[in-house]
Amino acid sequence: MSAAHSGSIFVVAAPSGAGKTSLVQALMNARPELRHSVSFTTRPPRPGEIHGRDYFFVDGEDFERRRQAGEFLEWALVHGNHYATSRRWIDEQVANDVDIVLEIDWQGARQLRSHYPDAVGVFVLPPSIDELHARLLRRGQDSAEVVGRRVAAARSEIAHADEFEFVIINQDFANAARDLVAVVDAARLRRAKQRARHFALFDAFAIPSIDPSRSS
Repeated sequence: MSAAHSGSIFVVAAPSGAGKTSLVQALMNARPELRHSVSFTTRPPRPGEIHGRDYFFVDGEDFERRRQAGEFLEWALVHGNHYATSRRWIDEQVANDVDIVLEIDWQGARQLRSHYPDAVGVFVLPPSIDELHARLLRRGQDSAEVVGRRVAAARSEIAHADEFEFVIINQDFANAARDLVAVVDAARLRRAKQRARHFALFDAFAIPSIDPSRSS
């Protein structure tokens, strides 16, 4: 009997300024065996960002060429810039039973789940819209006009939080980081993943496999 893939896919989404990137970095520090998916984007690098580590920064023509060639598993237009996830990289990690983390928006998460329906969705909320606005201003990376557009967009993005299994409110960063690590640890213990990882033990104990179509 062959084992199914035991790797998990974690999708972390949030409106701009909610702290998603910092939380994912804290998760990677706490669980270094996880692999972080590096997205393609047409937006310019922010100060301190490095090509290939934070994003693959490409121009619009290159992005469209890759999209037409079927290189992307999902893509979306966010705040006037395109973002996408490499299909080949994700497929390779899943085939090798590696746990991976993606930072994508709700549109990308919806597309990804059409390919990987067991992906674990986590949505990060700010404690309030006012606090989100203040954080974006403190970040100092955008003009007041751009910040206003991001805050307006955040309201519609937050409306999709109910499409995710887990919601973390990033009021206190340390607590939110612990919550994200707890989600990952618990998801790794899902019955299907444990069966895939320890299929011989499950067979030895004669633990029946449950038909997903019959589960609630």
